Amino acid sequence: MIIKGRVHLFGDDIDTDRIIPGPYLKTTDPYELASYCMYGIDKDFPKRVKEGDIIVAGENFGCGSSREQAPISIKYCGIKAVVAESFARIFYRNSINIGLIPVVCGEIRGVVKDGDILEIDLDRKVIRIGNKELPCEVPEGIAWEILKSGGLVNYAKLKRGD
Repeated sequence: MIIKGRVHLFGDDIDTDRIIPGPYLKTTDPYELASYCMYGIDKDFPKRVKEGDIIVAGENFGCGSSREQAPISIKYCGIKAVVAESFARIFYRNSINIGLIPVVCGEIRGVVKDGDILEIDLDRKVIRIGNKELPCEVPEGIAWEILKSGGLVNYAKLKRGD
């Protein structure tokens, strides 16, 4: 599977309260949550995102609380994958559970800038930026099966035969 999209670049230690601040958690509507995606950093972020775009970030992306609304807001904003140098463990797992693809690439920020077109080859575990290829880590095993199903709920339904 190949994902190709425009880069939205962020720094280190982007916590869940900056991804979706607490005052905007009063709804369960994923599209309303998406309208506040990255609101703690850039209030206009949802207006710039096009379907299939990719967030690229530094270390410890998604740190802070365990709120699953953070990856939900990112996914429903139109972001297909988040590439980071490292993820907070709970955010990483919540992303898989809701069907947002987390990709780890320790060298990524040194080679991309905001607006670049990035291609992630999930099968080959590489990221391409222009002529450059970087190795990356993608979810495997049951985590990959959950992602291919569109998230944990869909995976469970498939396993039950729904």
